[in-house]
Amino acid sequence: MTALDDLRVIGAARRWSMLGASTLAQASAAIMMHGPAFLIPVLHDREGLSLAEAGSVAAAPTLGVMLTLVLWGVVTDLRGERFVLLTGLAATTVFGMASALSGGLVVLAITLFLDGAAAASTNAASGRVVVGWFPPARRGLAMGVRQMAQPVGVGVAAISMAVVADRSGAHAALWVPTIACGLAAVVVAVVVMDPPRPDPREGTAPNPYRDNHYLTRIHGVSVLLVVPQFVVWTFALVWLVQDRQWSPAAAGSLVAGAQVAGALGRIVAGHLSDVVASRMRPLRWVAVAAGAAMALLGLAAGLDAAVAVPLVVVATVLTVADNGLAFTAVAERAGPFWSGRALGLQNTAQFTAASAVPPLAGLAVTQVGYPSTFALAAVFPLVAAAFVPVSEESELH
Repeated sequence: MTALDDLRVIGAARRWSMLGASTLAQASAAIMMHGPAFLIPVLHDREGLSLAEAGSVAAAPTLGVMLTLVLWGVVTDLRGERFVLLTGLAATTVFGMASALSGGLVVLAITLFLDGAAAASTNAASGRVVVGWFPPARRGLAMGVRQMAQPVGVGVAAISMAVVADRSGAHAALWVPTIACGLAAVVVAVVVMDPPRPDPREGTAPNPYRDNHYLTRIHGVSVLLVVPQFVVWTFALVWLVQDRQWSPAAAGSLVAGAQVAGALGRIVAGHLSDVVASRMRPLRWVAVAAGAAMALLGLAAGLDAAVAVPLVVVATVLTVADNGLAFTAVAERAGPFWSGRALGLQNTAQFTAASAVPPLAGLAVTQVGYPSTFALAAVFPLVAAAFVPVSEESELH
């Protein structure tokens, strides 16, 4: 039976159920990876850490993700998506329990690092489940649904972890992602199957990086687009609490709502890429729009204008809309025998930048304030727009 035959045998309901399970796995991992950012107010106000120090603790899981993504990608290429998802989610649950029960900030940072290292398993594996089970004409939409997992996970973390941390402390808040990852592991075990792949004996798969710089440019563009995304994700809640005197619950609710809107934006961007039969043209449009939104946010925040709060929502939506487009393009170009490694490299590059953003942006906020930090972040997506490989995509097709 060929790979195409396998796609026909699996019904639409089963295909979409696996998309749902993959999305749940990624969302749960996202709560673990990015949720510690919402512990910053408690770490800063109650534990006496500077914003840069609190940002460094919050970045610990991101660092763990960054160092293990390629390894998980290799394992996915060799052992399959189901094995990686189950192994990674189980390990994340165990390490999450260790974080929640740990004592002291040093131990907390170490266990958060391990949380991220285990949660990284979902990035390539869940994406490959989607790419493997959906045909190209529906893949942008399907990947948009899967990519909504990250902003939804961040939104859940904002509305839950911020409130639990404010009431019961940073360690108590870590039970939220721990329980979520445990539940996701059970769902994956019941639902997910490895997607079909061509028989490797039919021929060797060529290295997709050798012929042109298409994948390399996508990696670079994605790194630049990470900067405004993580500036907003990490410091929108802190800005609302410190500069706007919002309560943590109210600020968390707004951030959560913005993340849900961002998740829907990823679906729209993915569907648009199916309609225009291009991943790169919508990616360039999103980059330009994200740069404009961050610049306007910086200006409005500097003027203390009321429109600054709605602009945070707009910026949140636009700065996350690109990820699914780039992710899909990388998987499609790399093919079934290289996509694990290629997606690992893609996410490693992104998380390398993401791990640096919280402490550096925290230092920038301390030195020049929130408005200037928001405005500086606008430079990165505008530069990225110039490097999106639109013409190379046309040549490849």
